Amino acid sequence: MNNLITILLQCSICTKTATQLGEDAARGLNGGILYLAAAPLIIVGYIGYRWWKNNNE
Repeated sequence: MNNLITILLQCSICTKTATQLGEDAARGLNGGILYLAAAPLIIVGYIGYRWWKNNNE
């Protein structure tokens, strides 16, 4: 499952770069992609939660 998430989060340029860099650098690149994707998801999730909570009161 983790490999599927890693594969889905990479664009074609990132995939090509990761294959050329090697295993350790590719893992670092994947970690960076996940880190950058997490921030907007957390913000949107928080806004959605507050909206849902205010509508249910």
